[in-house]
Amino acid sequence: MPENNKILFICDENELSRHLVEQLMVEGGYFVSLEITAKKGLESFRESGFDLVIVKPQMPDLSSLELIRELKRADPDCIIIALLDEHKQEVLEYLFSLGIYDFITKPISLDKLFFLVRKGIEMHTLMLVNRRLTQGLKESNSSLEKQNSLLAKRIEDSTKNLTRLYEDLRSTYMRTIKVLAHAIDARDHYTHSHSESVAKYAGIISGEMGLSAREIEIIRQACELHDLGKIGVEDCILGKTSALTEEEWKQIRKHPTIAAQILEPLTFLNDVIDLVRQHHEHYDGTGYPEGRKGEDIHLGARIIHLADAYEAMISARSYRKVPLTKEAAIAEITKNSGTQFDPKVVEAFLKVVDRL
Repeated sequence: MPENNKILFICDENELSRHLVEQLMVEGGYFVSLEITAKKGLESFRESGFDLVIVKPQMPDLSSLELIRELKRADPDCIIIALLDEHKQEVLEYLFSLGIYDFITKPISLDKLFFLVRKGIEMHTLMLVNRRLTQGLKESNSSLEKQNSLLAKRIEDSTKNLTRLYEDLRSTYMRTIKVLAHAIDARDHYTHSHSESVAKYAGIISGEMGLSAREIEIIRQACELHDLGKIGVEDCILGKTSALTEEEWKQIRKHPTIAAQILEPLTFLNDVIDLVRQHHEHYDGTGYPEGRKGEDIHLGARIIHLADAYEAMISARSYRKVPLTKEAAIAEITKNSGTQFDPKVVEAFLKVVDRL
């Protein structure tokens, strides 16, 4: 049995619990441990560790807040599926604010349960990989500092190796920065592979507009790095399911500037940095961070802005679980041509949208 198939079931309803545990073990092939009290469940979770927890929130011996908080304290990456008697919006909003992954209501659909369990375990695996990747990045940064000292000495000793050493350093930095950008996308399962999709869309639009291969490559690199600044935005804001406050919007609006500041020491990325800084500027001057307008916004940034908006519209997000249809997204972009988006970019987008 694979190691990442361990499920903890915390529920005091014996008949329902036994039935679901049996189905998960026999039909799903999972290892399932059942506890009928919240405190016993927490004890088991701390001792053994599990890939996913299915829990009835209102347990007699512990409140929903205490139970979920303690599970998250034991493992911040804990994936929790809530088992509810009925669908109540205010209850769901409260549980999502505590950090549950998803929910299922009675009568239980086994197909839906198996789907949520499978996706939840996949998400847990991704989060573990992301945590290891983050640790690896810290170690890589320390290693890079030592490498930079060695490289500087080698450059002084032998100028004939300058070009090769410079390219090695550039490649190392780019790999590190791109890995960091992918890790930021992976912080939220809703934005996983977001930057890759934006790069694909922007590349096709750029080709339709007749840009050169070098210009398209610069735009592609900027797409891969455009959300790097979200490293400075709190997870609770990025994953918030309700409307952001003005203060939270201020943090969000800082991410293009933060990204540019992170990249500024890499002078070989100057063209890319301009696009990253400007990718949330609006054609009519209402965007951020500088309120640029029209042709004062780099063409590449105008292309990225549309590609980024389109990808967000047709994808699920924490604040909008059901994505827009392709037709609805096209209508929204067309409606905002000349205000949010450059009309020339919209025109090219409409020509290629069926290939995106």
